[in-house]
Amino acid sequence: MKIKLLFLLFTVFSITAQAQDYIFGKVTSEENTEIAGVTVINIRTDERISTNRDGHFMISGRSGDQLRFVKEGYERTSRGINKEDISAPVNIKLVRSATLIAEVEVKKELTGDIKIDSKNLNPPRKVQKLKNDLAVYMTRKSAPSVLAPRPGEFVQPVTKGVFSLGKVKNKWDDIDLLNYLQNALGTAFFEDLKIEKSQIQHFILYILRTGFERKNILKYGYVTEADLNRFKSAVLNRISTYKTP
Repeated sequence: MKIKLLFLLFTVFSITAQAQDYIFGKVTSEENTEIAGVTVINIRTDERISTNRDGHFMISGRSGDQLRFVKEGYERTSRGINKEDISAPVNIKLVRSATLIAEVEVKKELTGDIKIDSKNLNPPRKVQKLKNDLAVYMTRKSAPSVLAPRPGEFVQPVTKGVFSLGKVKNKWDDIDLLNYLQNALGTAFFEDLKIEKSQIQHFILYILRTGFERKNILKYGYVTEADLNRFKSAVLNRISTYKTP
């Protein structure tokens, strides 16, 4: 009986060991530069490793696992693993995140797991810090260069008398602005405010349609840093109304 039990345990151990492989690859930036110190997380096993100075990593896993890549200053990226990824390198590109104001204070270091990070964050301090940073920024005078046209951008000529060139069409509509704001702020910005990913675009349209001034943005197809901070301020003022049934 003991021999049969030992044989059964040995068989189970062999099957488990064979099902576990190693996933290896490389993490680079948009400029194809190797990124060191990227945290790679296997969501199933919660194993965490960091890329070396050449951007390479190796982590245990198997087909069907999901890896998450986290690096300060870059947008978080996830990658599902299939059979082909076990025998070939997994190459990942990280996109830099837009950093407009100083990072908010957190209680603990980010782990890359949204559920854990949301519990560790201190919402009252975070919201207060964001409001303070916006208040300081909004009191500063904008430099003339902020509203100056970009190279190659069309500028409406200034004429005298009754001559008119007619109405100039807007370069953007609300959908263009919505897509820009979602990409510029990143998914994590809205998730930190408890807005589900599927509701992000609906929430942005809600802010735009409830009084957010965007005439010049749509006219010139250009968003300044001041415009982004105005939008963030509008988000903080109206998020409670949005979440009210």
